Amino acid sequence: MLSISKTLPLIFLSFLLAAFTPAYGAKKTAPAPKSQPKASAEAKLDQLPIAYLAQDPQSPPVLPFFEQAVTDRGVQGARLGIQDNNTTGRFTRQNFSLRESIVPPDGDVAAAFKALLADGHRHILLNLESTKIRELAALPESKNVLLYDIATRDDEFRGEACRPNVLHLLPSRAMRADALGQYLAKKRWNKWFLAAGPNDGDKLYAEAVKRAAKRFGAKIVAERTWQHSFDERRTPESEVPVFTQGVEYDILIVADESGLFGDFLPYRTWQPRPVAGTQGLVATAWHRTHEAWGALQLQNRFRDQAGRWMTEEDYGAWLAVRAIGESATRTKSVDFDKVKTFMLGEEFALAGFKGVPLSFRRWNGQLRQPVLIASERSMVAVAPVEGFLHPKNELDTLGYDEPESKCRF
Repeated sequence: MLSISKTLPLIFLSFLLAAFTPAYGAKKTAPAPKSQPKASAEAKLDQLPIAYLAQDPQSPPVLPFFEQAVTDRGVQGARLGIQDNNTTGRFTRQNFSLRESIVPPDGDVAAAFKALLADGHRHILLNLESTKIRELAALPESKNVLLYDIATRDDEFRGEACRPNVLHLLPSRAMRADALGQYLAKKRWNKWFLAAGPNDGDKLYAEAVKRAAKRFGAKIVAERTWQHSFDERRTPESEVPVFTQGVEYDILIVADESGLFGDFLPYRTWQPRPVAGTQGLVATAWHRTHEAWGALQLQNRFRDQAGRWMTEEDYGAWLAVRAIGESATRTKSVDFDKVKTFMLGEEFALAGFKGVPLSFRRWNGQLRQPVLIASERSMVAVAPVEGFLHPKNELDTLGYDEPESKCRF
């Protein structure tokens, strides 16, 4: 027998041979495949470009010293809408882009608009005055384009001067006045004192207020035009009581879209009466105090992005971009005709954080939506107010209904 001392080296040698010599009959291990180029994580997405066109004002509004001017009003809402669209687009294989075109005060808006068309944009958000939007909508190049009016509130632009290629995202003056009229009718404040400013917008809003008074059974007990200016001799404390005395009324309705005098009326009237209209209790598309129906998360996301509160123009731009995105998602297409057809059809429903689905009125391109009624630091009500009914859609109790509309595409 071999001794243990002689056996151990043999065992160790056998171990080495087994470790480094392939077993008899064993197949040779195939070489590892060479690494292939990694496939793209994202396949090519369907692209839907959206454009935003605005013009800086000739003379910015004069603001009180304590109020900061907003220079990016509107475009921030469009940017947030693009983010929201692309969140869904990652799953639907769609990508949305935003082209921003800001024209200087003395710039050529029509040239900038045509440049967007030349680059292939067919969905264009417009933050412009209604007269300029009408000019652009009438161009031959605009025939197969959708223009999204995110800023105006003109009733005529939704009436006799309407265009089939223009959609209106914000409530008209008539919708705002009707919203306020419904709430005042509910409160039984039926005697209205109407104080209007000298500007064209003030006069148009005053006309909308008169129409609302007739619709909801109120009476304009007095109508006066503000023609004063304040200096060291003529102060709000001296002028406002004189301006409002001698009339028995429930509420003072002010039409001052330029903000010349409306903010001076509360707490200075001859009689202790509330103020509503363009100042005081206002009817608006969006308000910083709105938090119901998930609106708070939209408010927070917008503030994180823009560093300020969302304005009506921001909300209008966000709605426009989201309407495009919603239509593209539902149709599973970025084709212009398919998106447009769905957006203007009966199945379209847009979530606007107002408790009910929003949709476009087929007769004038107006987005039907609830109107918020708010004071400076409080959400007071939402119109349509409970009790005001409509045979098809209660949102059509605000503004011009189809039988009343003068819009003929």
